[in-house]
Amino acid sequence: MSLAAGAGADLLDIAEEVAEAVHEGRPVVALESSNIPQGPAYPANLEMAVAIDKAVRDAGAVPARIGLLDGRILVGMTDDHLERFATTPDAPKVSTRDMGVVLAAGGPGGTTVSASLMGAELAGLSVFAVAGIGGVHRDAPQSFDISADLAQFTRSRLAVVCAGAKSMLHPALTLEWLETAGVPVIGYRCDDFPAYLSVSSGVRNPHRLDDLGDIAAAAVTHWAVGGSGSVLVTHPIAEADGIPSSDIEQALADAALLAERDGVSGPAITPYLLKAIAAATEGRTTAANRAVLLSTASLAGRFAVEMTAALGSTGGRAR
Repeated sequence: MSLAAGAGADLLDIAEEVAEAVHEGRPVVALESSNIPQGPAYPANLEMAVAIDKAVRDAGAVPARIGLLDGRILVGMTDDHLERFATTPDAPKVSTRDMGVVLAAGGPGGTTVSASLMGAELAGLSVFAVAGIGGVHRDAPQSFDISADLAQFTRSRLAVVCAGAKSMLHPALTLEWLETAGVPVIGYRCDDFPAYLSVSSGVRNPHRLDDLGDIAAAAVTHWAVGGSGSVLVTHPIAEADGIPSSDIEQALADAALLAERDGVSGPAITPYLLKAIAAATEGRTTAANRAVLLSTASLAGRFAVEMTAALGSTGGRAR
């Protein structure tokens, strides 16, 4: 890994702990920040962020949460940063489209997957963790609603550890988009593409590997032969923590009708549907969301250890 390589690096504020880890070749896991101001009410959102960071540390890696503050891209947040984000519920969600505008204005911004990948790559990081990625929405044939996450996966060379795509998305169309874009999707010890809060989306992963070292080697090789984008590593929520997909599907069908009635679309649709699912499942999504956030962060920490070894064996040539 190389520290702060590339255009835009002068906008980075890299936490000392993260900078030292990158310099010494130790494993680091990048994280998004939009789930803090957009998550549960304070102080639950702060407690969750701290727990995620701990899960990464306990797995042997350094957490590097990405966010925008005072015209700078934070890579790694202090306790004061976390407190500020947790107590600013009106901080906007920032995707790649919004980065320049929010940075120039100097306001705070919680970075989504796509924007976090931009910051992580500028800082020379190789592993990113998120519970659920964005993807192709179910009404995309009419609305053209496709997450910026997918486009960013074609631009940023990171291994993205996730529990599949968010539950309200179309898994088959999402995987089809990724295939067309040449983005590898590898299931870690799972045949099916996960569905965030559910174990399975009912669609198969293109590849399955059962050893994290083998997945790291596959990612490094993908980059070495000219692969220009991300590699997705999927692993589901534990079955005991998940919500049956049938329950999710019924809640989504009902919520979609309400969203159409209320004229909700675009970036507002995801939080709208998530709240509807939470209400329909009597709050079970809160516990499931916490469980999958922690399990994904822990897995990413362990995977970052393997990625660091794999990149070290190539002398960083894959990057």
